[in-house]
Amino acid sequence: MTVNSEKRLTFVRTGKRVCKMLYPIGIQDFEKIRKDGFVYVDKTDIVYKMAQKGGYYFLSRPRRFGKSLLVSTMEAYFSGKKELFDGLAIAELEKDWIQYPVLRFDLSGKQYKSISDLTETLFQHLVKLEGLYGVKPQFESPEARFKDVIDAAYAKTGLGVVILIDEYDKPIVDSLGDEKLNESFRSLLQGFYGVIKAKDACIKFGFLTGVTKIGKLSIFSGLNNLKDISMDARYTDICGISEKDLKKYFGESVKELAVANDLSVKETYTQLAEMYDGYHFCEDSPGIYNPFSLLNTLDSKRFREYWFETGTPSFLVKMMKETSYDVTRLSGDEVGSSLLTNVDSAFANPVPFLYQAGYLTIKDYDKEYKLYKVGFPNKEVKDGFLNYLLNFYAPVQSESTDALISRMSRDIRSGNAEGFMQKLEALFAKTSYQIQGDSEKDFQYAMYIILELMGEYVEVEKATSNGRIDVLLQTREYIYIIEIKINDTAEAALQQIEEKAYARRFADDKRKIFKIGVRFSTENRCIDSWKIAE
Repeated sequence: MTVNSEKRLTFVRTGKRVCKMLYPIGIQDFEKIRKDGFVYVDKTDIVYKMAQKGGYYFLSRPRRFGKSLLVSTMEAYFSGKKELFDGLAIAELEKDWIQYPVLRFDLSGKQYKSISDLTETLFQHLVKLEGLYGVKPQFESPEARFKDVIDAAYAKTGLGVVILIDEYDKPIVDSLGDEKLNESFRSLLQGFYGVIKAKDACIKFGFLTGVTKIGKLSIFSGLNNLKDISMDARYTDICGISEKDLKKYFGESVKELAVANDLSVKETYTQLAEMYDGYHFCEDSPGIYNPFSLLNTLDSKRFREYWFETGTPSFLVKMMKETSYDVTRLSGDEVGSSLLTNVDSAFANPVPFLYQAGYLTIKDYDKEYKLYKVGFPNKEVKDGFLNYLLNFYAPVQSESTDALISRMSRDIRSGNAEGFMQKLEALFAKTSYQIQGDSEKDFQYAMYIILELMGEYVEVEKATSNGRIDVLLQTREYIYIIEIKINDTAEAALQQIEEKAYARRFADDKRKIFKIGVRFSTENRCIDSWKIAE
């Protein structure tokens, strides 16, 4: 059987044939994609190389990034389903097509709120595999039954067993806010995954995926030969879509998108990159597009925040609040390489989790000091995350955020400093603003988020030779220096701008400078007054 991955639906419209590419949005089954003619971005050459080396691999990638499809592709390959790979790179590489026993576990698609939720999922998989290899359960523990299945599969086929575990960390991530339950999940999974080490002689290949790397699980400490390819340059595009992939597989689709949005093809590629590109999984690597958002955009012909809309980062925001993480560092924080790959200290520093979950990515690398600079990968993630985050620091209703930002942006770009301050004052004057905590920080963070969303060059607490500017905002024609005084006067704020000579660095700048003094009341939790000097 020959399967054509370039198959298209054909319609007849006004006497002309119109072809529509089939995009595998939300489809994670390799066999379905191949048989039903959905477009498939070929990564099978990488799968072949990994299979030839053998051993155990771990891959961390954000949600909806193609991990499950990769696991499904491996399952089809190791199951010897040669016909599904016709026309793909691996068809020219593989000659034997041996059917190995494949044990696949998928822990996604479920919220884990109790230990029974996890055991139920494991038993569902084990019962199916026990039936397949003729195992009569003799034990109650998942790990003991897992051992028996491996032994039976190896004995029945005489071949090394292939073990594929998708979203291995889902129960642990779901319970990060519940220490007791989290520890129970860790203990159970430690024993279950530890079986892989114990049965190494029977296993040919192992592959685990997840959003995070939980360093304290024995699956990582026990398997000394486990290869973590999450930040390996050779595997950066094993999931996701590269610029090369975009032009090779979706060139016609991009042209259709351009027409639908009244853009040139060049402008369309630029906008796609700004919205969905920019994921870097190691230093000096090319950018990777978010496949979920990219495919949705090409299918609907509309630019939207598709990936962000599928899940809100409520737990991450809670984590940031509990750790008192400085929100203004989101656009350029620095962390060490060991911290970046381990989320065990999530409640001490949320950056590793933000990185592994896809909200931050690698922007630069200091080789001398081995420090990674992280930031938002693209506009979709930045705007989506900051819009969501703003509601935790300012009384903005989600449905009005875009309009508010647009109006404030218009004021800033046109030099209407008074209009901008009136809107900011009105925002914090809302009686529904009941957020408790550090009023000064909440206000400063809200200012930072608002200005970042406006797309301007913003710095919070910008250091100068004479002190620190609370907020520095620059547009093409205007510079805004904003000093915030807590429970003091707006005049005192302006006086500090003058006394500290914050505007001195712009002495030779032709842009118009606005100096704005702001009084913020912690008692009323609002802007009591403000004053502008030009």
